[in-house]
Amino acid sequence: MSSTELPSALASTVTPRVGAVRVAEGERLRSVGLPGVTLTVRSRPPARAGLPPALYVHGLGGSSQNWSALMARVDGLVDSEALDLPGFGDSPPPDDGDYSVTGHARAVIRYLDASGRGPVHLFGNSLGGAVSTRVAAVRPDLVRTLTLVSPALPEIRAQRSAWPTALLALPGVAGLFTRLTREWSAERRVRGVTALCYGDPTIVTPEGFRDAVEEMERRLALPYFWDAMARSARGIVNAYTLGGQHGLWRQAERVLAPTLLVYGGRDQLVGYRMAQRAARAFRDSRLLTLPDAGHVAMMEYPQTVATAFRELLAEQGELTSEAAIGAES
Repeated sequence: MSSTELPSALASTVTPRVGAVRVAEGERLRSVGLPGVTLTVRSRPPARAGLPPALYVHGLGGSSQNWSALMARVDGLVDSEALDLPGFGDSPPPDDGDYSVTGHARAVIRYLDASGRGPVHLFGNSLGGAVSTRVAAVRPDLVRTLTLVSPALPEIRAQRSAWPTALLALPGVAGLFTRLTREWSAERRVRGVTALCYGDPTIVTPEGFRDAVEEMERRLALPYFWDAMARSARGIVNAYTLGGQHGLWRQAERVLAPTLLVYGGRDQLVGYRMAQRAARAFRDSRLLTLPDAGHVAMMEYPQTVATAFRELLAEQGELTSEAAIGAES
């Protein structure tokens, strides 16, 4: 979850591809060039024609791979695509070096406008939850429903276990951490991230752990990855301090889309106590609390999250009998 802070680099001055990115069975990757940003998009061919579109936005330090398990379980419900945010996964940095929540939201909006897929069922986790909240507030025409897994919305008293991530926002801290941990192996880093993000790290399979280590090794070789981490962490902290109409809680109140909120009882990064506040802030919300989940419920309990999403679709009258049968099988 931590990184070195490198000098700002434009997308045109770096080589983003260091190694192959893992693509699960049934998935495909493509690169989409947009004004000021290039995004990698992970997708699954829809189970059949005519399914409504869905878009998934990952959290700090994550990638579109974080959504693979959930995407597979909603295969017959939606036509799924997941983005690598600028500077993460296989997407190069944004041309302007803007890693703020607004900058990431702008990238999502540009993709939706260019693809013509909106309105979509929009999913977001952690940083991606804050980004998705902003997208839904400022462009309600692009969002059919909103599903937020441990969204990074402002907390007055953050959990102590979340402080190291927040400290990345301070100039020089990321560089200091990297110097102190230069000899750490990718395996050690992955174990630390897993312990922080999972309610029960033992549910990660040996194969899943190996895949995560391979991806960590690939990311450590990227010349801009640590800078993207530090600047995005700074973007979250800055978003927490915004007041008025630009404040994330105020924007949550403006969201019109039916919203599913998912919180984990063992989340070390987003306080479980924030679940009730979020349920009050989003005007058309329903709340799923998972006492044993950590920060990434869509990876820990993908079938439970998929079932809750299917129920949301049924509430909205968007679940056809064919989709219901396919999702249950």
